[in-house]
This record gives sequence, structure tokens and C-alpha cells, in this order.
Amino acid sequence: MAEECDMAAPNFNNRTLYHLDNLDVLRGMNSESIHLIATDPPFNKGRDFHATPDSLAAGARFQDRWKWDNDVHPDWVDKIQDDWPAVWSVIESSRVSWGDDMSAFLCFMGVRLMEMRRVLREDGSIYLHCDPTASHYLKALMDAIFGGKNFLSEIIWQRTNAHSDTKQGRRQHGRIHDVLLYYKKGSSWTWNPVYTDYNKDYVDKNYRDIEKGTKRRFQRDNLTAAKPGGDTSYEWRVKRPVGGEWTADLSDEWKDPKQDWEYKGIPPYKGRYWAFSQANMRKFAIEDRLVYSRHGMPRYKRYLDEMPGVTLQDLWADINPTQGKERTGYPTQKPLELYERVIRASSNEGDWVLDPFAGCATTPIAAERLGRNWIGIDIWNRAHPTVLERLEKEGLAVPQSDVSQPSLLTFGDVYYSTAPPVRSDDEGESIPYLKLRSVVQEPPGPKMTRAEMFDHLVKEWGLVCRGCNRLFDDPLYLQLDHNTPRSDGGLNHISNRMLLCGPCNSIKSNTLTLSGLRRENRKRGRMAKQ
Repeated sequence: MAEECDMAAPNFNNRTLYHLDNLDVLRGMNSESIHLIATDPPFNKGRDFHATPDSLAAGARFQDRWKWDNDVHPDWVDKIQDDWPAVWSVIESSRVSWGDDMSAFLCFMGVRLMEMRRVLREDGSIYLHCDPTASHYLKALMDAIFGGKNFLSEIIWQRTNAHSDTKQGRRQHGRIHDVLLYYKKGSSWTWNPVYTDYNKDYVDKNYRDIEKGTKRRFQRDNLTAAKPGGDTSYEWRVKRPVGGEWTADLSDEWKDPKQDWEYKGIPPYKGRYWAFSQANMRKFAIEDRLVYSRHGMPRYKRYLDEMPGVTLQDLWADINPTQGKERTGYPTQKPLELYERVIRASSNEGDWVLDPFAGCATTPIAAERLGRNWIGIDIWNRAHPTVLERLEKEGLAVPQSDVSQPSLLTFGDVYYSTAPPVRSDDEGESIPYLKLRSVVQEPPGPKMTRAEMFDHLVKEWGLVCRGCNRLFDDPLYLQLDHNTPRSDGGLNHISNRMLLCGPCNSIKSNTLTLSGLRRENRKRGRMAKQ
């Protein structure tokens, strides 16, 4: 369980579905207001997806293919290059190793993941659903944004046992799994232990005994310990009729034995001690929790139905793809059980859960079933009615108030908005590289592209580095960067830009102000003279 933290108040209503670009909504949300993000974005599959005809999601379709010239906005590139150099390195490396389509996809995801990091509370976490198409690139991207030390798990979900990709003659392995990348934001995070069932082989091997009458499976557990502690060196008294089974001699009949009965005192194994006091052993005997070997050694009945199961691992092979009545026909729908597991493990009742790629609303429905507050965002025009229809199908909501079921939601309790929220916090940006620098409020000014700003500053100052004041004869030696961090929501203002040579930009590393940069240059000059 995470410790309570003081975070920003949400500037949105519970059960809200936003119908517009999720980047606009994310930029309008207050910082540090969300406990958990569980989302299933595009995978960069290079395909077009269509919903099943005559289904709840009929008409749903989206294009999961990306082109740098068509799908990347210049201000995304500008923000990443200036404020998140590690992210830009990931994007550039993907361009070299894969091509422009992967770098375009990572640019699209990068600017959104930056905002997701900002809106997460310090004790919050995120699950990003993807598949092997880009999971390795997305892992590097999230390392750059959330920090490699904040990576918690790469969860493998075995979504099926066979797949259409596994065709006769295809010379590669069948593709049957997805990936969920799990990251925390800060030093603490919510974690509720989740357990899965034991497999049949384990049960058959370890829980072979079946109790007469109740038919409950149990295993015989050791009652001795290696070290003493309190009342642990006694003999445990047992009795049995000749030829019968051993039981505890709770009445000390051995002092006045019955005819044809056998009595004995059982010590712990040689060199060991009882793990429980005599009082606790008597309690186990009264509760019929003891079973005996043929020599009279007691064992503890550990019932299978009392065991929590296997601690949740990072391979999930026990959740099937969406089936039956749960299916909406949405082309990339995921099972409720999958997202309920995520939400149950990483949030508590009343926490805020966000899905910026809500699609057919699996995360919102799972969150509602588990008593969480939720926000969904999607550009699909059927997302809102799909949420309502799924809530009704799950028995969670009705179109109008029903006096016979007053506890149910009505459709009016689910908010729908085509406008992003308006931030009510300080509107600061959570940029790790800029935390040491003061924030300056930007005055109104023209919005320019990166190239236009570069040309403008060259005309204004010449080919001079603003860090070391060195004059260059070629603009290729200069780089455009911020003077102070932006607090303008992504607008490009020329008044907050400068030109630096490569060495100065390296020294600055987005952590020093211009004056600090010049002090560092003077210091380097003195060291060189020495």
C-alpha cells in the first residue's frame, strides 16, 4: 500500500468520457491528479482495423500506420528536442534501426507519455499495453520519460494458444502474446497483492489428501522448527485403539489407560523443536487441524481452499481473449478480467483511473466494477454510447432512475465532453531536466516553427553562441534551445530561445540558466589556463 500524498485536486468529474484528441485533454488535466493509468494505445502494426459488422462497435475503425510527414506535428518535435533529449535519442535511434514510421509512432506516443507522467501522482503508476511490434522501442521511450529505475515489470499476457499469424509454411514462431509495461512514477506506489490459482499438477502433487466428510483437499505440513522459542520442548501425547488411528490425548488418559488402547508421548524430531506451544497444539487438535502418521507424529492440515494461490507473476496465461457476451465487436478489444487485475493490483477504491485510449471502454467498465473513479478519452464517435451500453449490460447503470434499484447509476451520471478540462493548478510542466531552473511567464508573441526561430535569431544576433560569445562562420555550429523552461502549454515563443554552440549546449544540458552557463564557461577557461 502506498503512503498518502498531497497531490493536486482533479479538475474533472468522475465517470467522464472526453471525445477529442487525448493530447488536448491530457494538457488540460491538473498535474499529479491520477493514481493509475491503464491504457491500450495503437501498436504500430501497419494495418487498418475495423469493427465486426452488426456489433455494438459497428463502424469503429482506426488506422495503425504512421508516416513522419503526415502524422508528426512540428511542435511535438520542438518540445521533445528542447526538453527531453533522452526521448529524442530513442526516436532517432528507431529511425536508424527501423525507419521513419517507427520514429513517427514514437513521437506520437512520446508527447502523450510526457503528459501522462505529469498527470500521474508521485505515488501513481502506469501500465502501457503493446505487443512485440514496438514493445522494445516503447520500453526505451518509457525509460527515458519515467526513468529506467522506475520500471517495475514487463508482463507477458498469453492472449491465445493459436493465432492467424501461425500459418502453414510460415517460417517463424506463432505470435500469441501481448506486453504490458509497468512503471511507477515516484519512490512509493500502490501495490495490492494478487494471487492466481495453482495449476493442476501442483495441486495433485502437494494436496493429495482429501478429508472424509468435507471432501476438502489438504497437505500435511511440518509442525517442528529448527530453533526453540517458548514452550516448544514438550512431548505431544497421542492415543489410539489397537489397530486404529492416532488422535490427541487431550484428557491425559495415558495416566489411567483404557484397556486395549495404545498411548505414547511424541517428541519433536531429533535436534528440532515444536513450532507451536502446547496451548496452540491443543487448539489445533480441538479444531481437527491435526493428522497423524502411522508412528503418531502430528502434522498440520493445510487446506487448499484456505491458500491464497500463487503470487502474481509476470507471465499471465490464465486470462482468455474477450469472449461471448462481453464482446462488442471492437477490433482490438481486451478482456475485462485483464484490466480488472491491473486495477485491483495498482489502485484502491476511490482512486482515479485514467485511460487516454479508451476505445470500447474496457478500462472504465473495469474501474466502475471495482469502485474506482475513472476518466476515459477517445476520438471514436461511438465511444460514449458504447460506455453506456456496456454499463447497462454489466448491471451497473440504467437509462433512467429505477425506484426498484436505487443504487444503480443512470446514464446521466456518465459525463460526456467534447472540450478539454481547464487547468486550475500552477500549469507548470513536469520536466525532469528543468527542475533546477526558475520558471518565467512568457509574454504574448508570434508562434514560429523551429526553422523560423533559428533564422530570426541569426538575423538578430548573428552567428554568435549566447553561451561563450564565440562567433562562427557557419550556422551548422549552432543549436536552438530554450533559455528558461516553458510554462505556456507548448507554444513556441521566440523570446525564450537562444542559439548555443555544441559544447555550450552540452554544458547547459538543460539544467543551467544562461548566466549559470556563462559562469561554467569562465570556470572552464580558468582551469584551462592552469
